[in-house]
Amino acid sequence: MKLQSLNEAPAHLPRTLRILLENALRHGTASDVLRNWEPGATGELEVFPSRVFLHDTNGVPVLADLAAMRDAMVALGKDPALVDPLVPAELVVDHSVIADVFGRPDALQRNVELEYARNAERYRFLRWGQRTFRQLKVVPPGSGIMHQLNLEHLARVVEERGGWVFPDLCLGTDSHTTMVNGLGVLGWGIGGIEAEAAMLGQPVSMLLPPVVGVRLSGALPVGTTATDLVLTITETLRAHGVVGKLVEFGGPALATLPVPDRATIANMSPEFGSTAAYFPIDDRTLDYLRFTGRPPAKVALIETYARSQGLWHDPTTELRYDEYVELDLGAVVPSIAGPRRPQQRVTLTAAKQAAESELPTGPRTADLPGHGAVVVAAITSCTNTSNPSVMVAAGLLARNAVERGLTSRPWVKTTLSPGSRVVMDYLGAAGLTAYLDKLGFHLAGFGCMTCIGASGALIDEVGEVVRAQDLTVAAVLSGNRNFEGRIQSDVRLNYLASPPLVIAYALAGRMDIDLLTEPLGTGSDGRPVYLADLWPQPGDIEAVIGSTLTPELFDHTYDDLFAGDARWQDLDAPDGETYAWDESTYLQPPPYFGQPARPGDLIGARALVRLGDSVTTDHVSPAGAIPPESVAGRYLINQGVPRGQLNTYASRRGNHLVMMRGTFANVRLRNQLAHGAEGGVTRGPDGVLTSIYAAADAYRAAGVPLVVVAGKEYGTGSSRDWAAKGPALLDVRAVLAQSFERIHRSNLVGLGILPLEFLPGEGGDLTGEAPIDIRLGDDGFATASSAGKSYRLRIRLDTPREHDYYQHGGVLPYLLHHLSEGPPK
Repeated sequence: MKLQSLNEAPAHLPRTLRILLENALRHGTASDVLRNWEPGATGELEVFPSRVFLHDTNGVPVLADLAAMRDAMVALGKDPALVDPLVPAELVVDHSVIADVFGRPDALQRNVELEYARNAERYRFLRWGQRTFRQLKVVPPGSGIMHQLNLEHLARVVEERGGWVFPDLCLGTDSHTTMVNGLGVLGWGIGGIEAEAAMLGQPVSMLLPPVVGVRLSGALPVGTTATDLVLTITETLRAHGVVGKLVEFGGPALATLPVPDRATIANMSPEFGSTAAYFPIDDRTLDYLRFTGRPPAKVALIETYARSQGLWHDPTTELRYDEYVELDLGAVVPSIAGPRRPQQRVTLTAAKQAAESELPTGPRTADLPGHGAVVVAAITSCTNTSNPSVMVAAGLLARNAVERGLTSRPWVKTTLSPGSRVVMDYLGAAGLTAYLDKLGFHLAGFGCMTCIGASGALIDEVGEVVRAQDLTVAAVLSGNRNFEGRIQSDVRLNYLASPPLVIAYALAGRMDIDLLTEPLGTGSDGRPVYLADLWPQPGDIEAVIGSTLTPELFDHTYDDLFAGDARWQDLDAPDGETYAWDESTYLQPPPYFGQPARPGDLIGARALVRLGDSVTTDHVSPAGAIPPESVAGRYLINQGVPRGQLNTYASRRGNHLVMMRGTFANVRLRNQLAHGAEGGVTRGPDGVLTSIYAAADAYRAAGVPLVVVAGKEYGTGSSRDWAAKGPALLDVRAVLAQSFERIHRSNLVGLGILPLEFLPGEGGDLTGEAPIDIRLGDDGFATASSAGKSYRLRIRLDTPREHDYYQHGGVLPYLLHHLSEGPPK
């Protein structure tokens, strides 16, 4: 086996850049900027992933685009088989299961039945893709969450392919692909459009990112968790500013952090804004690989390769970075984050006061739910369920609570949805599952569920009270995101917390409580029970982990990951090199190949929406349940879909006719052109308030180009390409923002939408009420004029390849042009 020598790499080169240098040298792309790297260096990179990682709600539109590209190739007289991934791709079905049924022993079975009833058509399409595209593997529903499966089984760390040995460089259509950074694998999230290009052999084009070195020291105090640590890191690094940068962790505390803690931190890289959050390979990495059942020969190869290529963590080697951050683990305290952003960390001592500041006057929660009631408590997400220490802590806390006679409050919807079947195996072996069940945390499914907004409805009578009294209620979840309108449409406040704290808030039933000084409830002996009475000791947690977690659990779980259950195997998937589209409300051929490119100036443009800071991709393209009264809901009902079967926006991403109607449809959207009205409304050409979809349609009919005007951090959050596809189909031609999140800016370019960035301190006074003239210069800048004032904006086409994409009208027309130059069929 051959390896690409890194002898010419500077000794001080950060490990992330060493991996990128190896990638550049092996593929013969420009590498001078890396071979001669010094802090502050700038340049361009073209990155070829070793594999592409997808999930179903982004993967279905990816496959739909590839299927439509095959149709276009046939129309051009070319061989459709030319559209076939050249890079291995794995797709995990984990985003479609919904927490409809909960708090009962058959919750898992019923939710799986509902999942297949809703999504069988999409799943048959995925099976067609699996049969048709040679390098695509699909992990069936019910297996777990993609990032936890990647961590526990799929990640290679070091690849062996084609006679070469090289680093596993994993790019995925989910922003939390970074979780695998905790295992020493460089990976990050990309949009679905970029993923399609990468699968078809195109590089991912990017500017050389600055690298931030984070030095960890000290030790976590007793009573704190990896969740508390990651929330502290998220707050710290978001304040420092790491958007578009690589983060590398090191320092004396690194040796004390096990891989699950590292993975929890790396998972939330998108929340603190970095491209990746990398932990180097060391003895802890090898321990985890052995522990999760990787073959001894593979572990030995990884160690040998890492040591020979300068990727092994050697604390005596002084690497250099563009920026430095220090963090003392000893300063971490129990915390939650919310109610609207992951970086809004609140110490547990201040949590009651912070929650009270969010509550209006009116009834508070006591024996009945009022303002501040916790109505959703979810142990969910790979962020935390991949970490045995916090999951065992939750199980032990549940045991202690049940033994003291406590129960969850009756208005709390309680769910457990771990990211791997291994979790239920070790909780069961430890005898903890029964205690979780008694508190209502029955297993609801193996998938993302509440973390991505697939939380289902509230308890019926609770939802009725919340809506009737307009209550401000809360969700507490062990996830990674808590954006407005994401978790559950009736819930305004969303808090991130460790799994044991999720249980504590379920017991208390309200946010306006000091968990450190007030009792969670009254025990069966009539005495008050406090959190400190229930919190497990570190030795107890370690004893359970040591006695129940073995490599054999992982071997058993992952023995045949791609096979699926009888439901999956019995799906009647179609055959053929092209897909036979029909009148489906889930799958329609996307229209991107018949639209002409329209680069250039925009004269007389109007703002479809004028948005503020930190607008998320959830605001632009929501993922949760489709309300019957929404534009998309009414459309589906008119198509004959029953009101109770509308499903989620995420499940409908294979149908652009639904998704364009769901663009900017988040119920918590604050569009300044709507003058105080909340949700997906704006002013049309006649100045009358109407749906954003109807306004865009009217502007299109009038021949008026559309733009979006926004503040800082536009497009934060999920990598979803529909946050760019939707605006593109509404005829948005440019986005003017004070700053962009990395993945979303790339997605805009990929759809032919021009990202324009105001100069620092400018743009806040552009109201969007008047027409806007945009003229593009040859110097990398544009001028926008509106209401007698002009603004200078940077054209955020960062690389020559992005200029090519924009000139072609986006990545997909570019790829079609590239592939169609091959021989005729």
